[in-house]
Amino acid sequence: MHLGAFSISLTVKDLAASQAFYEKLGFELAGGDASQNWLVLRSGTTTIGLFHGMFDRNMLTFNPGWGPRATPLEGDFEDVRAIQARLRDQGVELIETTDPDGQGPGYITLTDPDGNPILIDQHV
Repeated sequence: MHLGAFSISLTVKDLAASQAFYEKLGFELAGGDASQNWLVLRSGTTTIGLFHGMFDRNMLTFNPGWGPRATPLEGDFEDVRAIQARLRDQGVELIETTDPDGQGPGYITLTDPDGNPILIDQHV
């Protein structure tokens, strides 16, 4: 199972302060919208999402259909609906699901055994 590009989504108290901190570590603004309280920063192929007031906890994020620089993969990729079906078949409890008959963008959420949230968020 290939889950696509990986990033960490961080819950931050002050978006501008967090952006300034991570820029000192070599990250550069790669996307997002500060007026909507979220930014994406990247250093090489490492991606961090900064989110103010959107999530309760930091979250592992995977993006099926995207490469490490948030660009659509060429060729086939495993759709989030196929990932959802495979996880259900393996007995993994999903918190949020997507329409199994849908197409294009969709997402699912789950938690690992320690309660860490995981978002599998397909944009393509």
